[in-house]
Amino acid sequence: MGLPLAVEFGKKRKVIGFDINSERIDKLRKGVDSTLEITSGELEASKNLVFTGDIGDLEDCEIFIVTVPTPIDKHNNPNLDLLRSASEMIGKVISKGAIVIYESTVFPGATEEECVPILEKFSGLIFNKDFACGYSPERINPGDKQHTLSSVVKVTSGSNEKTAREVDELYSSIISAGTFLVKSIKIAEAAKVIENTQRDLNIALMNELSLIFNKLGIDTTEVLEAANTKWNFLPFTPGLVGGHCIGVDPYYLTYKAQEVGYDPKVILAGRRINDEMAIHVSGQIMDKMKKNIKDLSSARVLILGLTFKENCPDIRNTKVIDIVSNLENKGIVVDIYDPWVDRSLAKVEYNLDCLKELSNKKQYNAIVLAVAHKQFSEYNRDYLKSFMKEDAIIFDVKSFLPREEVDGRI
Repeated sequence: MGLPLAVEFGKKRKVIGFDINSERIDKLRKGVDSTLEITSGELEASKNLVFTGDIGDLEDCEIFIVTVPTPIDKHNNPNLDLLRSASEMIGKVISKGAIVIYESTVFPGATEEECVPILEKFSGLIFNKDFACGYSPERINPGDKQHTLSSVVKVTSGSNEKTAREVDELYSSIISAGTFLVKSIKIAEAAKVIENTQRDLNIALMNELSLIFNKLGIDTTEVLEAANTKWNFLPFTPGLVGGHCIGVDPYYLTYKAQEVGYDPKVILAGRRINDEMAIHVSGQIMDKMKKNIKDLSSARVLILGLTFKENCPDIRNTKVIDIVSNLENKGIVVDIYDPWVDRSLAKVEYNLDCLKELSNKKQYNAIVLAVAHKQFSEYNRDYLKSFMKEDAIIFDVKSFLPREEVDGRI
């Protein structure tokens, strides 16, 4: 999330891109972005941008922008370790007059309650006297080349009136779509966390409808196509909800809600539905396979796609891994092919040996289209048959292929 921001600012002012991952820094210095968000040409055009892994290089900076990940732990509670660590590092190098702006998704109040005390402790400076803070939630959509950083309105805020204006002017210099200055950091934090909570709940409704329609023997996609003819019907679709935003952010809000004594029933209900969709999908795949094969432990399945969404290499919190686990728990051999994924990273993160390329051996009892990568749009049934045994099935998680070419979909 930080790189597109650094590139845009680097076109207008001196910028240092800092990361503790030395391999990441080395690649960026060579003009290579492994996330595929920024091209080598864009990196070259950002003439005032340099990269470093040395915290000492930041001592002369006047503005610090924090874009570290904010995941959840195994209990679905916020994990602010990286945010706290970044705040500690900044606290050791900031000087009087500095502004520290956070972009990472957090619960309302986190910047001032969690980060500011750390900045004060390690800097010895006084908040809103010697230094100030801002919050401007990131709105970058991985893999989306239409809604780019500069073309999306940026929410801004500051810890005091003067800082709020400075933060807003800073972002206004690179955001062609304009900015939206709010009255407090808490409002900006809350605005960010509900954006993805709203999407999560809408998708949860579609997922629940798909569960109902499946039992009724109705194709969900065909129902949605009919409903979409009404002008105010929202075009959400069922599917797996993973990634580092939609599948995570609602838990930040529910955590804070429970902390102040409110039990968020609707939000958590939606989360449960979405988290359990991989179980439903796996069950549907196996039910359809059972019609053609007696012993599932002798089956082999090819899954197309591992990333959490289409046309990007990000595998963080992907729910495809849950389908893989559910199938493997039944003794099924699972192969995975994803042209977008760094195979070495998949090995490190999930201990998966992804296929380098597809083999045309007719060895699979099922092919599962799990992610709607643009490359897969060229895979019609005739092509997929070259990998399939007799009576094998094609299951389309994303309703990406024509209905008549698949044996099942959500």
